[in-house]
Amino acid sequence: MKYSLWLFNGLAIFLSLSLAACTNVNTPPLASPQVTETVAQSSPSTNSNKESVQRIVALSSLTADIIYRLDETKLVGMPGSRLFGEDKKFEKIPRVSEGRTQPNLEKIVALRPDLVVGAAGFHDQTAQKLKELGINTLLTNVDNWQSLEEVTKTLAQSIGANPELLLKKYQSLLDQKPIASPSTLVLASRQPILSPNKDSWCGDMLTQFKVKNSSADLQGESPMKGYIPLSAEKILQVNPEMILVVETGDNILNQFQSQPFWNKLKAVENKRVYVFEYYGLVNPGSIDAIEKASIKLKQVLSEKGGD
Repeated sequence: MKYSLWLFNGLAIFLSLSLAACTNVNTPPLASPQVTETVAQSSPSTNSNKESVQRIVALSSLTADIIYRLDETKLVGMPGSRLFGEDKKFEKIPRVSEGRTQPNLEKIVALRPDLVVGAAGFHDQTAQKLKELGINTLLTNVDNWQSLEEVTKTLAQSIGANPELLLKKYQSLLDQKPIASPSTLVLASRQPILSPNKDSWCGDMLTQFKVKNSSADLQGESPMKGYIPLSAEKILQVNPEMILVVETGDNILNQFQSQPFWNKLKAVENKRVYVFEYYGLVNPGSIDAIEKASIKLKQVLSEKGGD
């Protein structure tokens, strides 16, 4: 249960998160991907003067990372995240939140930002309060690869930066994709058992890498859009050739291994079970996390067996 709540909160931020973030929530894409990514509570003053945004506070790890890479001088505040805990380049940037807590308004205001960038669905109330104080805010939602590109373009436009290097980096991660893929099931949590369909960051990432996601088209009632609850019977019915288990520190793989159905699965018999980190695959988290997940996806797709 503790893990389920942890995952739910993490995806609410994301799902960047998300980032999910982090960063991010799972919201289906609208007609325009740029609008999907950049629903503003108060429009940033960027249309007439790109240089007007000089000080940005990012409330999600993903947007903080993007802004820093676009122009490190513009990022004046960011969330506390284990993703950047040992990264010295971020150590002098003030933190306005820690963990899953809501941002500290006093800290944000004290930084005198021209723009505050948050995650739709998680930072809505904070954005409303900042709007009342006359501070421009922008809420983002990264639930697919296209929206990652669009938010990068929008943030670059806000600060008068060139996004091309980042966009090329994103594209490079998709190079040398596998030609074929075994049927694959991602197990993102244990209680309840959740698996991503195509309407999630994880589901879209699998699509980008041409992975045959066994739960891509499944639908069902779930506390998180884009994640479908599965029973042991349903998993046996799907019987995937490869399984990706998302581990966050609760020994989820061990929990699955203790279940009666586990050893009956093709993926287990063929030793094609792989452990992935939460950030990168489920919640984009940061560009480095996305890159790490991308590299590992390519690796496991090229292997014939696993641990």
